[in-house]
Amino acid sequence: MTTVRTRIAPSPTGDPHVGTAYIALFNYCFARQHGGQFILRIEDTDQVRSNRKSEDDILSALKWLHLDWDEGPDKGGPHGPYRQSERSAIYQTHVSKLLEEGNAFHCFCTAERLDEVRKQQMADKQQPGYDGHCLHLPADQLREKLAANIPHVIRMKVPREGKCVVHDMLREPVEIDWAQVDMQVLMKSDGLPTYHLANVVDDHLMQITHVIRGEEWINSAPKHLLLYQYFGWRAPVLCHMPLLRNADRSKLSKRKNPTSIGYYQKMGYLPEAVINYLGMMGWSMPDGTEMFSVQDMIDNFDIKRVSLGGPVFDTEKLDWLNGRYLRESISDVEFIQRFTEWAFDREKLHAIVPLIKPRVERFSDVVNLAGFFLSGVPAITAESFNHKQLSPEDSLRILQFTAWKLESIEAWHRDRIEQALAALAGLLDIRIRDFLFPVFIAIAGTAVSTSVIDSMAIVGLDMTRARLRHAMVVLGGVSGKQSKKLEKEYQQLFALSQEADDGQ
Repeated sequence: MTTVRTRIAPSPTGDPHVGTAYIALFNYCFARQHGGQFILRIEDTDQVRSNRKSEDDILSALKWLHLDWDEGPDKGGPHGPYRQSERSAIYQTHVSKLLEEGNAFHCFCTAERLDEVRKQQMADKQQPGYDGHCLHLPADQLREKLAANIPHVIRMKVPREGKCVVHDMLREPVEIDWAQVDMQVLMKSDGLPTYHLANVVDDHLMQITHVIRGEEWINSAPKHLLLYQYFGWRAPVLCHMPLLRNADRSKLSKRKNPTSIGYYQKMGYLPEAVINYLGMMGWSMPDGTEMFSVQDMIDNFDIKRVSLGGPVFDTEKLDWLNGRYLRESISDVEFIQRFTEWAFDREKLHAIVPLIKPRVERFSDVVNLAGFFLSGVPAITAESFNHKQLSPEDSLRILQFTAWKLESIEAWHRDRIEQALAALAGLLDIRIRDFLFPVFIAIAGTAVSTSVIDSMAIVGLDMTRARLRHAMVVLGGVSGKQSKKLEKEYQQLFALSQEADDGQ
């Protein structure tokens, strides 16, 4: 009998996302229910955005939620390595096989040509995609281009006629016309694989039997199934889970909801409440019980009972559930212990103390000076933003631009934050002191506080983003129309800045 093996394969390119934990939970429960194994793989082929800190954060977040894995980059296992960046030779071997058997081809098209092709296809109201320009390149031309080391990618061949039938554990068979499937890039010009090639090769070599992933991957399933066919491998069983949604039914996004697992940890949620809540996303216990452990979920798990109606991630419902856990599931002694561990994290205290120590005359001063580091969002009103030089509209604009700018920072530390905000203030032609005023209010609740730059570095991007968003709501919020206008202005601001730099 085949051992059930499932996996979670996050990309280490940002904060650990609740969507990752949601998919991990269902993979974990399915594997454990069948006495199988759960594998963690790191998909870090994006060498520009991937970083080890993000990987460490993902592993820490999943461990905080008590979702343990049997094999992974930190544990090893018989099918390693478990980081895609360490498996390049494996992918090269497999893409060579595809080329040899005529199931893939070299593509030398430039980005400019591809852009023009897509523009013309859009103008002609055609399905945008690769037009097959290099598909039948004569052998002599191919040899010449390869000998000249002309940059190229490797694409997969895709039938132009017929349909691909995708079988899914939660749905009726889905039919997708091959004509709508792009000739996917499998190997990038830097020699690294795309997700599609690496995903199929790794799942096969790691003996994954069931791929449980988000429904956004349904349209990619034909590419993956075709690769399994080309390699002569048996494809795993597919199961596409419904996506987590915002209250307005849009896809859960950090612009509308806190999406980082770290945010919920820093806010003082219990991991058992968070994982319980994620288990309620599209699934429920047979008896309707709302408070249940992961083991309860495993004991009663049936993947067929997952509802396809997009589950709404409602932080108010999570607050209610977490409150029940705090009141009903832990004793006063455990409450004290867990609160102390959360509030008096030594690493955080080591960062905070140097900022407040010069201002302290009594230990009782610490609460007023450092309380905002531990709070959720400050208690502020629109009047908190009153300023001689800035109107409420100015403050709203500064906060929105700051939020967007901070999201672009790759490494979150004070120097990068300071450089980013100083540059933004300069582009807006606002004195840095005035520029930082609404940011101080958003982060600390007052303009008289420790350095707001240092404060943001300590509370982290997820909490900084949440406080900036809360401050914007307090100021009246940003409508969809306003957001588009501000985004256009923001992009123009940096475009003009780039032109000025190029002209020097």
